[in-house]
Amino acid sequence: MFDKLDAVDVRFEEIALRMTDPTVISDTSLLTELMKEHRQLEPLVMTYRDYKKAKSDMAGALEMLDSGELDEELKELANEELSEAKRRIEELTDELKILLLPKDPNDERNVIVEIRGGAGGEESALFAASLYRMYTMYAESRRWHVELVGANETELGGYKEISFMIEGLGAYSRMKYESGVHRVQRVPETETQGRIHTSTVTVAVLPEAEDVEIEINPADLQIDTYRAGGAGGQHVNKTESAIRITHLPTGLVVECQDERSQYKNKDKAMKVLRSRLYEQMMAEQNEAIAGERRAQVGTGDRSERIRTYNFPQGRMTDHRIGLTLYKLDQIMNGDIDEIVDALITHYRTEMLKSQEET
Repeated sequence: MFDKLDAVDVRFEEIALRMTDPTVISDTSLLTELMKEHRQLEPLVMTYRDYKKAKSDMAGALEMLDSGELDEELKELANEELSEAKRRIEELTDELKILLLPKDPNDERNVIVEIRGGAGGEESALFAASLYRMYTMYAESRRWHVELVGANETELGGYKEISFMIEGLGAYSRMKYESGVHRVQRVPETETQGRIHTSTVTVAVLPEAEDVEIEINPADLQIDTYRAGGAGGQHVNKTESAIRITHLPTGLVVECQDERSQYKNKDKAMKVLRSRLYEQMMAEQNEAIAGERRAQVGTGDRSERIRTYNFPQGRMTDHRIGLTLYKLDQIMNGDIDEIVDALITHYRTEMLKSQEET
């Protein structure tokens, strides 16, 4: 492990030096690539340097104690320093093991999120709108950019389905845990008897695919244009700017009508199609991978019920890790970092266990 860490440290310094080279600075794509690698290595290198300092502190304290020339007060101080150094070494060793775990190659990507109403009719559509609001507020708190792709709105302001892009550093690394079935328990606005209804919404989080990863043959596409429209005839577009793309070999259909420009809608629709095809390709590859690895690459099947939002009790429960929080108002306002952090810790711990077993 430590030979690998030494090599990473050397590489980190090499990159830092190269980034000051005028030739590299003038090459934007190379500089961007180096900056990305430098940023990815930094947490590991800084932790390793802290580890080496703790080892040095421990050696210094032991040397002082072995000298036999200390009075009682200095001996006590040296023992305290030794205990602190040992504690830090243990803590940092665990951190290094986690940082050395295989990374999900998609973690740095932007994402496309698709929310669809499930069981529960209009109440399900209204909760889909609530989740969309929650994610946009979460994205704002992390300074990510949100862009709507398309939406099928209902009369009461809910969404039968809505898809949007989130652009920002590490968006997929945190948003990927949202894939799955979200269940809501609350009294609908349309309920006259005050009874609690249970509805479901499905969320899919797709890593944005690069053009070079997924090649799409134009001959495999059927592209239709139509007039965009909203609920009850609202937002009707008089020009045929909305786009529907059908990928004939797979039968995948993507629609986009958010932009007034047909070109922009086509561009967004192609991004979604490419990402869906990329996810399909990844899913096929993952079928051949062991269950431990699958827990890292994917975070639960979409058909899996991952979370329940109980409004009468102000409670949110994530069923994957048994986490229950009684702060539903804050969560629905985008405060989901505590949930995501707990999920990241859980899956890293599971991966660490599986590595130690093998």
